[in-house]
Amino acid sequence: MLALAGYPLGLRFQFFDPDPNAPAAHLADNMFHTYSEEDALARFAEGVDLITYEFENVPVSAARLLNARRPVYPPPAALEMSQDRIVEKGALSALGIPTPAFAPIGNGSDLNAEIASAIAQTGLPAVLKTRRMGYDGKGQRVVASEAELRDAVNDLGSSDLILEGFIDFSAEYSLLSARNISGEICFYPLVRNVHRGGILRRSQTQTPSAPGELQAIAESYAQLLLKELDYVGVLAIEFFVVDGALVANEIAPRVHNSGHWTIEGAETSQFENHLRAILDYPLGSTRLRGCVGMLNIIGSPPPVSDVLGIPGAHLHLYGKSSRPNRKIGHITVLRDSEEQLNAALEALERITV
Repeated sequence: MLALAGYPLGLRFQFFDPDPNAPAAHLADNMFHTYSEEDALARFAEGVDLITYEFENVPVSAARLLNARRPVYPPPAALEMSQDRIVEKGALSALGIPTPAFAPIGNGSDLNAEIASAIAQTGLPAVLKTRRMGYDGKGQRVVASEAELRDAVNDLGSSDLILEGFIDFSAEYSLLSARNISGEICFYPLVRNVHRGGILRRSQTQTPSAPGELQAIAESYAQLLLKELDYVGVLAIEFFVVDGALVANEIAPRVHNSGHWTIEGAETSQFENHLRAILDYPLGSTRLRGCVGMLNIIGSPPPVSDVLGIPGAHLHLYGKSSRPNRKIGHITVLRDSEEQLNAALEALERITV
């Protein structure tokens, strides 16, 4: 999607991906190597002017090696921060951005003491997560008692874990922002997200439950982070809404699934603005083109004709093979009113579930 946004701007691309079946192989030359192959990374850097990534589990060591040869955006420091939930939440807290209570587990010599200390800090129920990796609900357990916590520690491995206080939220939102090399910043409207099974299913703009004050607060938090990291590119921050206030859940230093709706739904997509940012071009308008919603396609594709039969629907299939709980595409819907949008989304959900 980055390449598709960049070709109209006259850009050309090369990809580095360990997976020889990566969908991007249809769009440009690919180098299929592991991230640990330093010679391959060096050859890749020689063939490009600058480098970006759209996957936050790229090893920081690979990003730093590349950054020594060509500019890498977003900066490797942002990648490093996002890969460790303890570091991430500590950095957010240091900037005054609210987060759930959290505590590490499995990094010292006395696991029993760490479990007791963590419970004292977060309370129960809580969510136990791996500090690294894990997405779409993977690598985490909700625990309601010390016994459940101990079982979860054994299941997830007894080291490099984080316990987070359970958040009784009324809604989940995400904010996408972009910052270019010169420091120009733009923001997209907050979108409300619906997850099932830990996987994002639906994102929607222009909901009455996203008042202007939440947008302003979210933007102020994003500005703190963008400036602290000297960030370049698109940044996503996921929030819980708790008693009318925003609590940061996590960040993603990349174009983000909850912003895929911007391809049709905003004057400038997140993908084009990411490219504008890393090339230090002026950022494009984030103005909405109507009432916009997005559904992820999970597992297997729906009948194409059924999707295209819904007025205002735009289908994006990624070229990925079908697999349970795998995101293989999305559908963006534009309508003139929120009532029309909700009706279209409900019709599409019946097709895609």
